[in-house]
Amino acid sequence: MATNPFQFVQQARAEVAKVVWPTRREVMLTTVMVFILSALFAVFFATVDIIIRGGLQAVLNMFG
Repeated sequence: MATNPFQFVQQARAEVAKVVWPTRREVMLTTVMVFILSALFAVFFATVDIIIRGGLQAVLNMFG
């Protein structure tokens, strides 16, 4: 069952009206949390990388 363009626009507007948009405070808080977690993950993976690189260099130095 196809709807005409006018009905489609009406239905789309009705659906958009149901959306609960976040407040400015919620957006800011979520953004800050994303930056903090990104920094923590970057530090974690850099540390793991340094540890793996050091271990690999130690193993390679033993054999050559």
